[in-house]
Amino acid sequence: MEYIAKDYSHLLGTPGFSNLLLENHFTLYQGYVTNTNKLFNLLTDKLATGSESSPEFAELKRRFGFEFNGMRLHELYFDNLGSQEELDSDSVLANELEAAFGSVEQWVKDFKATGKMRGIGWAVLYKDNVSGRLFNQWINEHETGHMAGCEPLLVMDVFEHAFISDYGLKRADYIEAFFSAINWDVVSERLK
Repeated sequence: MEYIAKDYSHLLGTPGFSNLLLENHFTLYQGYVTNTNKLFNLLTDKLATGSESSPEFAELKRRFGFEFNGMRLHELYFDNLGSQEELDSDSVLANELEAAFGSVEQWVKDFKATGKMRGIGWAVLYKDNVSGRLFNQWINEHETGHMAGCEPLLVMDVFEHAFISDYGLKRADYIEAFFSAINWDVVSERLK
């Protein structure tokens, strides 16, 4: 089985995101899909030839997590973009955010602060599948910082490639544009 890059061309024209920025971002995502497939095949070959205890196998296995998570995080990110609708204040999601953070506004403040942290990575709203609690988390790179047993509900890419061509170093302006383009229906569906 081979992973196939999804088509996100429907996001072209999203306010706050130039088509050039989006097209470059789609190309980057397609590279993660390609590299995930290459690494999967290399690992399969190493195992078939009895090389599973080699240093090469170990390094390929470590790199696989980076490429695979890069692919999946981009899919989650693109999937939760593309709407101009506000979060319905009476929705289950809004109620859950209020319960976890005291108010939707406090959650927004915390999520934006997470996204503004120095460094490259991702800001993710997670649901703990054991306790049901919602929280925001910083993911460094693609494979470091994920919370085991938790479901990503909202994913925001804060690597420079997600905003620098449109916003320069003004990450906060990008985050505002991101919030204006969240598809709350997708995020709400992930909560279920």
